Order: sequence, then C-alpha cells, then structure tokens
Amino acid sequence: MKWDHLHEERILILDFGSQYTQLIARRVRESHVYCEIHPFNMAIQEIRAFQPKGIILSGGPAGVYQKEAPLPDPLIFSLQVPILGICYGLQVMAHQLGGQVEKAARREYGPATIDIIHPGDLFKNIECTDVRVWMSHGDRVLTLPADFIILANSDNSPIAAMGDFGRHFYGVQFHPEVVHTPCGKNLLENFLYRVCHCRSTWTMKSFVETSIQVIRERVGADQVICALSGGVDSSVVAALLHNAIGPQLHCIFVNNGMLRTGEAESVQTIFRDHFEMNLIYLDASELFLQRLKGVIDPEQKRKIIGNLFIELFEKEAGKLPNVRYLAQGTLYPDVIESVSFKGPSATIKTHHNVGGLPEKMQLQLIEPLRELFKDEARLVGRELGLPERIIMRHPFPGPGLAIRLLRDVTSEDLQILREADSIVLEEMQASGWYDKVWQAFAVLLPVRSVGVMGDERTYDQVIALRVVESVDAMTADWARLPYELLQKISNRIINEVNGVNRVVYDISSKPPSTIEWE
Repeated sequence: MKWDHLHEERILILDFGSQYTQLIARRVRESHVYCEIHPFNMAIQEIRAFQPKGIILSGGPAGVYQKEAPLPDPLIFSLQVPILGICYGLQVMAHQLGGQVEKAARREYGPATIDIIHPGDLFKNIECTDVRVWMSHGDRVLTLPADFIILANSDNSPIAAMGDFGRHFYGVQFHPEVVHTPCGKNLLENFLYRVCHCRSTWTMKSFVETSIQVIRERVGADQVICALSGGVDSSVVAALLHNAIGPQLHCIFVNNGMLRTGEAESVQTIFRDHFEMNLIYLDASELFLQRLKGVIDPEQKRKIIGNLFIELFEKEAGKLPNVRYLAQGTLYPDVIESVSFKGPSATIKTHHNVGGLPEKMQLQLIEPLRELFKDEARLVGRELGLPERIIMRHPFPGPGLAIRLLRDVTSEDLQILREADSIVLEEMQASGWYDKVWQAFAVLLPVRSVGVMGDERTYDQVIALRVVESVDAMTADWARLPYELLQKISNRIINEVNGVNRVVYDISSKPPSTIEWE
C-alpha cells in the first residue's frame, strides 16, 4: 500500500548500520512526526521525491576515513533541508563538508557529561552545564567545516555538538535516541519542531481514518482474504479491513493443534461472534500431528507446518469467489530488514507466514501495517476496539507449541506443555507482571530428572520457564521476576501437571541466545 501522497510532513532517516537506527525512528514517531528509514546510499532523486522536512543521519560502526566507508550522496547538503547527524552521522557531515575526522586518543563508550556553549534551537530549554549523555564512538571531529561553530563539548570530545545555523545543519557526537541521554527527547523534538517546523500530525487515530479510506478506494467491490491467527498483527489487520470493507473480508483461521489452551475458542468468539466477521475455521490438528510424527529438527518442524498451512489455506481460499487480495500483518521492522544496506540478516530460523501465497495464488498484497512498529500496531488495535487480551498478547510463534517441545511432537506432550504454559500465563497475569514483560512461556525439555513425590521416587519431565524483557525482540534480557512468583509458578506446575517434577528458569539474554529455544 503506497502512502506517499498521504504524509505531507516526514523525516528521512538514512541508516549507516547503527544498532540504534530503529530507536531513532521510534523516538521521532513518539513525537507524532512520521519518518522512514532508508539505506545511506539512497539515490538523490529518490530523496528529492521523498520531500523530507528534515534528514537524520544515523550512527554506524565504520570510520569515515576507511576505504569503503558508507557515505551518502553529498548532494543531500544542497537540498536546503535541515540535517541532524548523530555520532557517525556527525562525522559524515564534518567529513563531506570539509572538516577533519580522526581516530580519538581515547574511545568513549557509556555515560558522559557535556557543557552546552551555544544552545541555539537544538538545545533550547536544556540545561547548559553537566548535561548527561550516552557516548559510543572511537573517532572524533578534529576541525570544523566552514560556517560551523561548536555547540557543546566534553572532556574527551572538544566538539560534542556542532551547528551551522544558517543552513540548519547540526551534529551531535552522542546518542539522543537512547534513554541514557535524559535530554535526548527534548533535543530531537527541538530538531523536529523548531528546526524542521514539523507539526505533530502522526497519530494512530489519523492513521486508522486514512487507512480505511485508502483500503476502500483500492479494494472497490473485490473480495479480500486474511490469515487470522489471533495474534496482535493479524488481529489488527482483520479489524482494520473489517472496518473498511465489512463483508468483503474473509478471514481463515487454521487450527494446527499447536495452540495454547482455549485459543481456538477465543478467536472464534471474538471475531465471529463479537465483531461478526466472515470467519472460516478449519481444525486440522490431527493432520498436522500426522505430518510431524517422528520429526525432531526445529527447522523441519517449521517447514512442515508452514507448507501444510499454505496447502490448507490455499484450498479454503480457492472455495471463495472473486478473491483478488491477500491481507498480511507485515510490520515496519520487517520492511526495514528487507531494505537494509547490509542486506537481510542471516536466517536464524524460518518464520511461519504466508509469504508463498501471493505468487502461487496470483493475489495482490494488502499490508496496511507495513509502516508501523509493534507498539503502534497495538495502539491501532485500541482505536479499533480490540480487547486488551489480544492487544497485549505476547508474541507467539506460527508453529506454536511444536517448537517449544524439544523433541518429536505427540498429543501427550502437547497436553503437558499446554497445561504448564497455561499456569505460567495465569500467574503472570494475576501478579501484574504479564504486561511488564515482552514474552513469558514454558518449554518442555527433552530430558527427565529424578524427583520425590509422596515418598516415592519419580523420573519425570522438566519444564523450562522463559520470561524476557524487550522493546522489539531484536535484543532481550531475562526478567528479574520476584522469587515468590517463580516459586508459585514452579509449585503449581509440579503439583498440577502430571508428568513434570522439575522447573528451571532460563536466565540467558539475546544475544547470544534467542528468545525461543528452537
């Protein structure tokens, strides 16, 4: 879905490979200004066509003096558009405008304090001395380009910020987008509002209104199908399309038998009974179990489940007349990854989606959430009246419990895992911790351990508890749950789930571990 004509004001973020680039975009959008991330080498004609109100140059791991350093087209500095360089972006600006960058005598990673010399618009209403910021650099600007002045300095960075007030070019050596720079929000908003003169028009209410209008115009009288899983993304897509085109939307929900307790019933109740959507429900639990019999390798599980899903989805969709479109819950991080200047990252695991359907079925894609981050998609869900239990639902893998069961999939082991997982979620919700973490779930390990129950020796299964905190799942850390909560979850699982006599807690971060075990 193209939105070029809908965003009158937008900020362009050029990505030089920083781990914080998405965070810059999130901060801009939190200030209700629309922005997009594009590779640093975006063609100048494309930048002109984008018509940005301002440009932000991200940080990055390279040095501008390196042989193949990533550098943008220098013509960006002739567009008469305000530009803010962050860390490596500051060095790019200095280097391309005639300044000099060198390797610093002392690298600077972590907290630092700066003094503001010339506030100007960028540092408006920010205290001038001992300002705490977050540094992450090994190079520094030695000499300024023509017409620039020093705006701030630190003990290790004589040029911690620079600016050319006439051309509205600014650069900061620190990272305003991270929470460790308390004044960062003010600084970015100063750039957006005072320098670029943006208005705060990017809201989820306006997004919903515009999306409904665009979907109606595009779809016309045609029919649309949507693969509904009950997760946040597909649920928000379904609700948005239902608001736009009503009975022209047909949702297909395939129960692969790997769902959690009560999920199949919940999805049908909410979408068919409450929202009165056209919902096709297909219970293929037994078929999926047959195909997975004896399979242990997680990648093989994912492929079997994904291929069978496509097979069944295609069969059901083929029964519907005049279907021209397929709706998917693609989010903006997926789009960013696909256009990254470094290319898509190495495949860690295959994702279960309907990516193979459009070409096979010759359907046109509708991806109304492709501009949004996960938290923005949740806000859209609230605007559309989705219940909180769906909006705040933790991410759940497409292959479901099959990849949280670390051996071949059987109905008996699935039942054990369902019961354990249900207890985890119940206690997380009852304690108020569910909404504080990114994900919480149980994993059934392929080991048995000795235990004692009622004076009898047992040799039963082990459940691993995984609870992580994250913003976007790109990185994650294990949640420091209260010991009392961990004890309650463990006691309930061991006492209530037949066949389990031990519970362990996973305290691995991502990286190096992944969030899921398989």
